[in-house]
Amino acid sequence: MFSKLVLATDGSDHSHRAADKAIELAKLSGNASIEIIYVVDGSKSKSDVLQYGDTATVTKKREEMLSIFSNKIAGEGIPSSIKILHGVPAETIIKHVNDNNFDCLILGSRGRSRVQTMILGSVSHKVMKYVKAPVLMVK
Repeated sequence: MFSKLVLATDGSDHSHRAADKAIELAKLSGNASIEIIYVVDGSKSKSDVLQYGDTATVTKKREEMLSIFSNKIAGEGIPSSIKILHGVPAETIIKHVNDNNFDCLILGSRGRSRVQTMILGSVSHKVMKYVKAPVLMVK
């Protein structure tokens, strides 16, 4: 079944629900591991530094947010790892998943309005379209 899972997260409520589903899927598989990925784009990186003052504090804040996910997964006895990537979120997730032969990508969907989605698109929509692995999108 699925043994190499990847959870794309941004720390949102949707990401927490996606983490719960990733845990369920890993338990069904019996011997799965979960890689937790977080993508930092350029504008987010700049605003984080302005908000927190320096890159060391920003890195610490990101690691604290991601540790919530890794602790939740570890608490269920499932091995996990964390990877922070840099780039445009959709494209970076697509490349990472396709280049690393994951069995399944799990990610949350943000509740954008219909107009916003038509004009801007969404990370989850782009990922669903171009990732070669099965994708579980959690609302």
